[in-house]
Amino acid sequence: MTPHVIAIHRHPIKSHGWEVIEQVVLDAGATMPWDRVWAVAHERSNADGSAWAPCQNFSRGSKAPGLGAIRARLDEATGMLTLSHPERDDLTFDPDREGDRLIDWAGDFIPESRAASARVVRGADRGFTDSDFPSVTLCNMASHRAVEQRVGHMLSVHRWRGNFWVEGLAPWEEFDWIDREIRIGEAVLIPRERTDRCLATHNNPDTGRRDDDILGALDSWGHRDFSVRAEIVQGGRVALEDAVARL
Repeated sequence: MTPHVIAIHRHPIKSHGWEVIEQVVLDAGATMPWDRVWAVAHERSNADGSAWAPCQNFSRGSKAPGLGAIRARLDEATGMLTLSHPERDDLTFDPDREGDRLIDWAGDFIPESRAASARVVRGADRGFTDSDFPSVTLCNMASHRAVEQRVGHMLSVHRWRGNFWVEGLAPWEEFDWIDREIRIGEAVLIPRERTDRCLATHNNPDTGRRDDDILGALDSWGHRDFSVRAEIVQGGRVALEDAVARL
């Protein structure tokens, strides 16, 4: 089977919802359009969007499992975002002007022992990915199935919060791509690092509750990594069913 793209996901607000899309146009040196454009800074954070900041500055799923069940739907033309959760009525709002509405809607998902959500910030020149360089994540369905086998049942791919899902590879083959050029659709990417994982992977995207020990499953391979973070070196359109190849 020729490796190819089977799913594309973006996350308009970091840790606050995922969205399925069919195609995207990537730009060299950038993050995915509309992916982690916004983030929710907590009360102990100084992040204001003027520069990239690491994940410790934001409300996120590793500390608040309930956030894992949020889904998103973005209207690119208006910038309006609709969030849904099994325990909430839908919220439609403008993240740039109505961040307080998001805090009211999702703030109580944050445990009392954690810093409370304080404000929504927008990245000035890139999305708030976890890497200190602009990146997108490439995920391997065969590696996902290997984790499912360790756990003993099927798992939602949304636990991993990745961008591009590839079918047709061997398990963990993506780790061999580090510092090699990968063509995906019209774009060329270079994976720079493996994606280290945290407790956010234990969050069930359907319920917002922790269940399976995903980190324990990864430990059986001697690491806690899943997917690779890649730099876009040549922009272009990427769509479902596009071929993926190492150059």
